[in-house]
Parts: sequence; structure tokens; C-alpha cells
Amino acid sequence: MAFDYPEHLRYLDSHEYIRVDEEEALAIIGISAFAVDQLGDIVFLELPEPGDSVEKGESFGTVESVKAVETLKSPVTGEVLERNEQLIELPEQLADDPYGDGWLIKVKVENFDDLDDALTAEEYKDQLEA
Repeated sequence: MAFDYPEHLRYLDSHEYIRVDEEEALAIIGISAFAVDQLGDIVFLELPEPGDSVEKGESFGTVESVKAVETLKSPVTGEVLERNEQLIELPEQLADDPYGDGWLIKVKVENFDDLDDALTAEEYKDQLEA
């Protein structure tokens, strides 16, 4: 199955993606279509509350499917501004649009250098195909 990896996003080895708005010092974080597909039917999401801090490389929640529970890793350090309440209520909708309405959290980023080791779409795709 071919997956979409939007070029304007950056990716982590652990399958999170980051959409950056440097003007607003904001990162929108979600999980890739590949990760959603690997998980199967998603039944539960645990996400931090607005005002919580996230640390680069540390867990910020979990996504649970009928197959597995996966830890979500933050690509940046910062403060959670918003979480996707609709997905907490209806986690199965994550599969409908992982790169649009399926975002998980919005974070006020402390340092954009955190993203220096994030992968481009091409690098992420190459890694998955290896």
C-alpha cells in the first residue's frame, strides 16, 4: 500500500510528524499514515492537557488500538497549547485524515533547533522502504 508523506512536514523515526509554524512558534504534532495503518483500529487516545509541558524525545501520551498500545514521543520541548478533543472522543477518526483533522497536539516550541534531527518526507519514506 502506498502512503502519502506530505513534503511540508518533518518526521521522526517513531512515526510522529511535525507541521511547523515558526511565525507563531508553533508545532502541530500527529502520527503518520503509515503508523495509523500499522496500528489498525484505534480505540483510545491519551493526550496531555493544555498547559502541560512536553520534552523532546519523551512520551506525551499513548495511542491504543485493538492490536497494541504505542507511546507517542514529542519531537520538541514546549508547552501544550491545545489537544484534539474531537479525537479523544472519537479516536477512530484519526485514520480518516492523519495529516489534517487528525492532528494530536499543538505545542508552543521553545527551540526550533529541536527539529534539526527530524527527517524530511523523502528520508522518512526511504527509511520505511528499507
